[in-house]
Amino acid sequence: MIIGCPKEIKVQEYRVGLTPDNVRAYVEAGHTVYIEHQAGVAIGFTDQDYLDAGAVLATKAELFAQAQMIIKVKEPIAEEYHYFKPNTILYTYLHLAADRELTEMLVAKNIAAIAYETIKTPQGLPCLQPMSQIAGRLAAIESTKFSQITFGGRGVLFSGVPGTPKGKVLILGGGVVGLNAAQIAMGMGADVTIMDVDANRLAYIDQMFDMRIKTLFSTRENILAELPTADAVIGAVLIPGAKAPKLVRREDLQLMKPGAILTDVAIDQGGCFETSKATTHNDPVYIVDGVVHYCVANMPGCVARTSTIALTNSTLKYGLELASKGVVAACTLDPALKAGLNTYQGHITFPGVAQAFALPYVEADQALAS
Repeated sequence: MIIGCPKEIKVQEYRVGLTPDNVRAYVEAGHTVYIEHQAGVAIGFTDQDYLDAGAVLATKAELFAQAQMIIKVKEPIAEEYHYFKPNTILYTYLHLAADRELTEMLVAKNIAAIAYETIKTPQGLPCLQPMSQIAGRLAAIESTKFSQITFGGRGVLFSGVPGTPKGKVLILGGGVVGLNAAQIAMGMGADVTIMDVDANRLAYIDQMFDMRIKTLFSTRENILAELPTADAVIGAVLIPGAKAPKLVRREDLQLMKPGAILTDVAIDQGGCFETSKATTHNDPVYIVDGVVHYCVANMPGCVARTSTIALTNSTLKYGLELASKGVVAACTLDPALKAGLNTYQGHITFPGVAQAFALPYVEADQALAS
């Protein structure tokens, strides 16, 4: 198969879909790989590195014209839509439930779109996990950074110093993002509370942290009770492939301290705070009703080299399956990949995406058999 890996063009996005080592693996498996000029140069992967691995350097237009499968990091943005030719395979993060325009483009062009974030094994979400780990850790770091008064925050040092109170961090969601956020926040010395709707998960977290953080079952009442004392709230909820629930409403901001920060890691899926809107690393925060909001939609992009290596360690296996077997055989033989199929042959094949826009849905098995 002919693989194409374009340079990402989202603001401050320096990750790349394939490392030189990944290219070598595809080439050794008998595939041809086109890499856009300078696709990885910002994180130390030079064009010569890709050439040495067996890639063909190309312009974006040349790459899309030749490729049967496009491998990216972030979902395509409007400026890239015209490059996609019908019946191409797209393998990347998609977050379609928050992007109707992209969903409609993929359906109209019969794109076979496999989303990293919905590939699922019995153990979890293997292609989402590394970015969730990074985003969770960054959420704690960015929360403490933008709590500084120079950014409109409260001027609270989360660790405090002897004789002063610690910053209070409330984490909504005890999955991979929430757990990693808790590790870093607690490591900084913050007073950490984590909420989840899974009592077993809370028990695991309680044991993992030796009861050094507070765990609460996530209810509307408990959230409202914690908001007035929180210096930072980290939104870490996930419903794979579907829109995130709105856990903090606009009127709830009145309960919060002036200068407290909401950090919305769920922003790719529409955000879990009612007042969230996607921001960029160039302009990461804004203030609503005195509360700072950090809602960067590609948080791991600021540590792009680490993120690229971590991501591609997980995506390579499934990419090789798609390239070697094609979409139908790969998804039929591997239930994890089938779970990742979001659109195919003009159909939406992931229920959470169809539900988000009240659009028709076809089960993946039915679409693949057609």
